[in-house]
Amino acid sequence: MDDTDGPHPIDLHVGQRLRLRRRQLGLSQGDLATALKMTFQQVQKYERGTNRISASKLFLAAHFLKVEPSYFFDGLPSPSSDEAPEPRASTPLDNTSFEIVDILPRLHRTSRRQILTQARHLLALTEGLIGGQG
Repeated sequence: MDDTDGPHPIDLHVGQRLRLRRRQLGLSQGDLATALKMTFQQVQKYERGTNRISASKLFLAAHFLKVEPSYFFDGLPSPSSDEAPEPRASTPLDNTSFEIVDILPRLHRTSRRQILTQARHLLALTEGLIGGQG
């Protein structure tokens, strides 16, 4: 993939994980920007994958967001020795996804477990693992 193809899928993934964690903590882009000593516009670019986040900024972001730096790479396949890692195909997170993330912590634990069970069932149906679908 060259630079004319747009953001690299890994940069998009890291940006989505950055946004997801920031929103889980109820922080604004401005809050994160202040902690990283940059503008909120730069945080926007990181979250969109438009700009690549440096290792030092990613490390500082992880500390501020109370996660390990590896958190930003969760969900990516392990790189093989023969080729560069490419993330598995997935749907980019949208506003609905972020609304779900915002709502879940406010639900009772039992409700969250029920939602997780249903989500796993829906995923299995979508992937054709149950019900003979494909």
